[in-house]
Amino acid sequence: MKDYKTFDDIEFDLKRLNLERQIAFEELKGVKGEITNDLAPNKWLQTVLKYASKYGSYMLLKKIIK
Repeated sequence: MKDYKTFDDIEFDLKRLNLERQIAFEELKGVKGEITNDLAPNKWLQTVLKYASKYGSYMLLKKIIK
């Protein structure tokens, strides 16, 4: 536990902690936005199409080889 000598020290720490809290809150907003974008339906569709095209290419190559 920190011992404070003056009220100015207490006020300084309170302001610093408040700013740290605000920064952390803004970072969480950014993470929320990123997650929202990552879980959007168009991202899922792009992923599905990418894997479907890879699987289709694999199947086509497999039929050509046989």
